[in-house]
Amino acid sequence: MEEKIRISSGVSQLDHLLEGLYIGDNVVWYDDAGSLASVFCLNFIQISQRENKPVIYVTFDRSPRNLLDKLGPLSENPFLTILDCFTFGKGAGSPVFLKFYELSSAEKPYSIVRVEDPRQMDRVVENLYDLHAPMKGDVRLVFESLTGMAELWGGEDQVLQFYSHSCPRLYELNTVAYWVMEKKAHTPRFRAQINQIAQVAIDLSIKRGTTSLTILKAEKRELENFHKPHPYWVKDQAVSFDSEKRLGMGIDLGQRVKELRLKKGLSQTELAQLVGVTPSTISQVESNMIYPSLPGLLKMAEILSVEVSSFFQEQGGSKKRVIFSPREAVPVKFPDLPEGSISGKLLTPVDIETKAEPYLIEIPPFQTLSSHFFVHKGEEMGYLLAGELQVKMAREVYTLHAGEVICLVSEMPWEWKNLSPEPARLLWVKIK
Repeated sequence: MEEKIRISSGVSQLDHLLEGLYIGDNVVWYDDAGSLASVFCLNFIQISQRENKPVIYVTFDRSPRNLLDKLGPLSENPFLTILDCFTFGKGAGSPVFLKFYELSSAEKPYSIVRVEDPRQMDRVVENLYDLHAPMKGDVRLVFESLTGMAELWGGEDQVLQFYSHSCPRLYELNTVAYWVMEKKAHTPRFRAQINQIAQVAIDLSIKRGTTSLTILKAEKRELENFHKPHPYWVKDQAVSFDSEKRLGMGIDLGQRVKELRLKKGLSQTELAQLVGVTPSTISQVESNMIYPSLPGLLKMAEILSVEVSSFFQEQGGSKKRVIFSPREAVPVKFPDLPEGSISGKLLTPVDIETKAEPYLIEIPPFQTLSSHFFVHKGEEMGYLLAGELQVKMAREVYTLHAGEVICLVSEMPWEWKNLSPEPARLLWVKIK
């Protein structure tokens, strides 16, 4: 079975809740207020641009000028393409909106394609896939919005027809698509049908001034937090969740267990099997819904290669140390890569808090990896100790020889290949 490649949504806590996005995901955002999904879309575009991924923004609700103002600095990017279904849709070809095209003759980094008759669904489909055809790699899409489509096309049935044909096609084309809809503007039947086809469905609501996010569906994830609201707040473009500040006067045991588990590269299911409990138990421990038994806590400490006291240290509160012996190196797993295709060790204990995490990574002879080792938003760098590696990025292919250093600032590799008949050994550093 082909391994699905995991990517970031651009919102770290959402990545934790969802266990990341997968290439092929169609993500539906049920927006209670009509404006809550915007910040999640902006973060998704930002992380996509940081990785030099093509982004197609399909707009039914905003004029190009309004959308560019909303995107701000994100619009100044050559990987951005706007499919304008507004000007001759809701804009009705008004000279007010056509003037934008008359005044924007200067060279711009982004591209705008105007659909001449967006009321015809076939024209929108034709323009969309013509845009996608020459783009390389995994393309990211934002559709704003399903509600706007319904208003333009005269009802939910037409939108469902477009959506039900597009989702499987976009899945096969290895895209990641965000679909936004105003929840209150649609019937329960329509929402249920949309939800059935999507790989991921997320509800955004606001009650008594508090915004919350609820995961309604997430295929291929072993999550225990479905239908559980997660309060969050937004400042500028940053999204923060209540769970990130919980227990500020004490120790967040659940979050600490989760941090150490992720450093080891273990899923909740794998940790549960090793401890001898159910995945639901691990999920509830990490959510601070229950506390583990003392034997369970001792077993978790053994599996995660830490002292029990590490669970009760605040982040950054571990004892300062300078020297670490080879015996303290901890084997890690790489959940996004096939077992046996790569091996690695974290060279410092998992409970040591540093701004740089050093790993020793080994790739077998002539092995090809279909994605990068880590899902990581910070910078990374590596020193090749032995072997010869080919690295494929978005636009270039590089060959790394023993003794050379590779630095990753924003662009992540999408393929590694050991070209030599001996194992390739890398000293790898993740920088927070």
